[in-house]
Amino acid sequence: MRTAVLGLGEAGGRYAADLAAAGLQVSGYDPAPVATPPGVLRAGSAAAAAAGCDLVIGLTGPRAAPSAAAEAAHAMRAGGCYADFNSASAADKRALERVVAAAGIMMADVAVLAPVGRSGAATPLLASGPGAAFLAGAIRPFGAPVDVLAEPVGAAADRKLLRSVFMKGLAAAALEAAAAGRAAGCEQWVKDQMSAELGPGGSALVERLIEGSAMHAARRIAEVEASRAVLRELGVPADVCEAALSWLHRLRDDAT
Repeated sequence: MRTAVLGLGEAGGRYAADLAAAGLQVSGYDPAPVATPPGVLRAGSAAAAAAGCDLVIGLTGPRAAPSAAAEAAHAMRAGGCYADFNSASAADKRALERVVAAAGIMMADVAVLAPVGRSGAATPLLASGPGAAFLAGAIRPFGAPVDVLAEPVGAAADRKLLRSVFMKGLAAAALEAAAAGRAAGCEQWVKDQMSAELGPGGSALVERLIEGSAMHAARRIAEVEASRAVLRELGVPADVCEAALSWLHRLRDDAT
């Protein structure tokens, strides 16, 4: 099976490297000057990377997703699957499906349910849409737990955004507690208390929540805004989303 990964950043680069190491023929594309993962054939465009592929994994970020999908879908093998792994709203995913379906390609709406850096291609996934079963069959042999929803494109995206309410809210709580501890001169003690409550692996999780929020603040703002929109549609208060956004905006502004 020929596979392409569009977007060779932290997550895309790891997926491309792991799939190539497992024996798949993998091509990749990223307009940024990021490193080419070992075993991956770097292409000069999304269309060139996707040419003749059965499976294309999109990890370009939501803004670049429509143009990347349009280019790739028209170059793929007929009947293939375009799997969008980006965190985006259900409406954005459905718009992407219309682009992909026009080229005769199946769409899989994929939610990544854990940090890719931890497990690589074995990261748990949730997938919906007409291409979900195809994706599951293609990636499960590499150790990835894929939960397939018998629901249309957008269902996996919505569930990921509901999960994000908890994860980004947890990050905001960790950021605020650590900041208070720092001001009081006992930051490490506060971090140790949080780590102990979170159980095995708690220390690494606390550091990842704090450091990851600072590193990816701009991207996470868009994700939390999408989560807030889902909660509003459901008629649920979005207080945790608002708190998370306050911290993420602060972190983004501090970095600029």
